[in-house]
This record gives sequence, C-alpha cells and structure tokens, in this order.
Amino acid sequence: MRKSGILLHISSLYNENGQGTFGKEANLFVDFLEKSKQKIWQILPLGPVGFGGSPYQSYSVFAGECAFINLEILIEEGLLSQSDIEENNKTLALEKAAKRFLDVNEKDEYSTFLEKQKKWLDDFAIFMILKKHHKGLPWYDWSERFKKRDKKALEDFKQAHVLDIELEKIKQYFFFKQWASLKKYTNSKGIEILGDMPIYPSSDSADVWANIDLFQYNEDYQPTAVAGVPPDYFSEEGQLWGNPLYQWENEKVLAWWLNRVNHNLEIFNSVRIDHFRGLESYWSVPNNEQTAINGHWEKAKGYELLNLLKQEIDIKRIIAEDLGIITPEVEHLRDSFGLLGMKVLQFAFTAGYESSYLPHLIPQNSIVYTATHDNNTTIGWHNDEARSIDDKNFALKYLNCNNDSIVKAVIRAAWASAAQIAIAPMQDFLELDETARMNTPGTIEKNW
Repeated sequence: MRKSGILLHISSLYNENGQGTFGKEANLFVDFLEKSKQKIWQILPLGPVGFGGSPYQSYSVFAGECAFINLEILIEEGLLSQSDIEENNKTLALEKAAKRFLDVNEKDEYSTFLEKQKKWLDDFAIFMILKKHHKGLPWYDWSERFKKRDKKALEDFKQAHVLDIELEKIKQYFFFKQWASLKKYTNSKGIEILGDMPIYPSSDSADVWANIDLFQYNEDYQPTAVAGVPPDYFSEEGQLWGNPLYQWENEKVLAWWLNRVNHNLEIFNSVRIDHFRGLESYWSVPNNEQTAINGHWEKAKGYELLNLLKQEIDIKRIIAEDLGIITPEVEHLRDSFGLLGMKVLQFAFTAGYESSYLPHLIPQNSIVYTATHDNNTTIGWHNDEARSIDDKNFALKYLNCNNDSIVKAVIRAAWASAAQIAIAPMQDFLELDETARMNTPGTIEKNW
C-alpha cells in the first residue's frame, strides 16, 4: 500500500520552554498526523548531540539525547516538583529526578533495561562521566590511561564515581521509557516512525572509544584515514567529515552493525541508513588532510552485512539513502536486497536535461521527497538566486504552476508519482522560506 508522511524532528516540535520533547507536543503532532491521514513520521537521529549540535555527530549511536526527556512527565511520576523545573535548568532537574529515582522501591523495569542495554550502556555512562572529568575534551585528548582504557584506571574511576555513573544510566532509562510510550501511542494511531542511522559514529563517541579495534586507527590511537565525499558539482574540495572508517577486515564489525541495527529497529518501525553508498565503497581520506580532495575509493562489505541482516531481520525495514555519487554497483547492492531508494524533487528540474528525479520517471521502489533535512525549503530553493531562470521556468512549466503555488505543486507532484512512499518536511507544508532550513551541509553554524 502506498503511504505518505511528514519529516519533522523532535527538536522542531513546539514547546513553550524551547525545543520539542517527548511530551504533550509530540502526542498532539501524532494526532495531527492521524487527522491528516499520514502514515509515516520521519525524524532525525535521536542520539546525544556532540560537535556543532548535529544529530549526525553524536556521543553514541545507541544512547538518547536527554534534552528530549519531558520534565512534566517526571512530575507526574513524582520524581520532580513544579519548583524544580521553574529554575529553567533542565540538566539540574534531570539530576534531581535521577537521584530521587534511586529512592524508588520498584525498580524491576529499570533492572530489565540495564540488562537489555548493557552492551553499550556501561561504556556510554562511564564515557560521559570521564568526559566531564576531562572538562569536555574529546576522548583522544584525555590522559593516556583513560584514552587507552587501562583496566585498573577504569576500575578505580568507576569505584570513585559510582553514583555519577548510575545517574547517567537512569537518565537514559528516562529517555527510552518516554520514547517507548510515544512510539506506542504513534503506532496505535496507525502511524509508523521512520528513524535515521548515520553510517559512521562520531570520532568523539563512546562507540569508537570502547571499540577502537573496529575502526581504522593506529597503535597511537590516531585514525589512519577518515570519512568524507569527493569533489563534485556542489563542492570543489569535497566534504571532509572526519568520521572514523570501519576496519571491514575485522569480522566483529558485522556483529557490531547487527547489534546496532537491531537496537534501531526496536525503537523505530523502519530506519534509513544515511550515506548508504558507503556500504558498497567509501571515500577514504588520509588523516591530517585539510580537504577531501586527496581521498580514494575503498571497497566495503555491504553484501556481507546485508546478507547477515537479512537472516536476522525483515530487511525491507531498511531504507537506503542513495543520494550523491551513485554508481551501478551501489544500485545493484540496493536492488539485490529490494531496498527502497530516495528521490528528491529539488534535484529534478534542470532545463534541457531529463533527470531521473523527475516525477514521471520515479520508480515504485523508492521514497520521493520534496526535500530532506539537508535541502533548502521548497520556497527557499525556488527563490535561490543561484538557480538559473531557465531552471526555474522549466519547473514552473513542468508542474503547471506559478511562483505563488510552487510549494503545493511540488508536494502534489511527489504524491502523484509512482513512488511507494511520499514524504515532505513540515517546513514545506507550512510554506516556510529559507530561514526555516534545518541544515546546510558543509557548514557548522546556524544549523539544526
């Protein structure tokens, strides 16, 4: 059955005190989705944001961003008072709630959570406390004994910070408990949640710190090469992301991926793998390069990974983000497992060129978007002075619209295509201009 939906991250939900949470504003949005007969709510990664506030540079690919925890729910549970949140310091309020939780007698659910998530939770909790101990520095700038995970040093640190580490775990419990409740409510309305998985963890993450052998690092704990994308039409220097690359020769990488995908499919109904083409081949840039120009393509083990996943999960719950430089090899990997690919209408309208993104050429086995979180809003895109008059006129003629009706026309074209799923960002339904753009790739300011 064909479906449609809306892309809106949790942080963008309305909230009187700032960014959105898992509270009533989320439930109201779900009610809106139901009334408007949408079947999919797409969001961005939910991990704790790191450098630049980006959800794609997280301190953990397993943990949750505590800013999304709703304090009013904690009041209802008797863990906070109204005066606790009137101080307008969420970090302090969550610490208070976690400490009070320690005095609660009934902890069976929490014990189950600890047991189920222990593969990543223990490392994440101590990582975050060590990060505070080192005044926020990335793990590779910590003292040698902690950077290299000296067993005695870690054990001594754990013993000295038992309470702090436990509080960190309790906050994660709050996060996942509230998220599970929101997901249950969303699914009860016949709406699926489409989550997002960055292909690489952040270099400054508990994932890399605790699993250094899975990544391309030398014996001095320095990356030998980092991730990016090569120069293209959009960037003469390419994009140097700096994320660690996988040591695909290490068989434990596949097991780690399986654990990660299982984790994501527990908290989402389906999940998009960002930069899917990196599972076929990835752009490897020698460490200490200032741009991505001097990189080269290396083969990944996408077939081995997807074969493993296919044995353990419903592989159709995975979406391939196949934008950018896509080769026949990448398409073959995607199609061999029947994964949906992505088509973005903002890439369709180039005068004199029949793009595969044009609505009448979009195949059924795909998701069509008016735009993604990395694009301008549709109004911002159409009004962009960098676009030629010929391109703009081609879009208007093709869509049979004028400048004032361009947004509705692009949405209509997406919904009228043969694609199995059609999605538009909430910014486009609200017809917002470029000031509402979520992210500009390659920049670190005024995003998210």
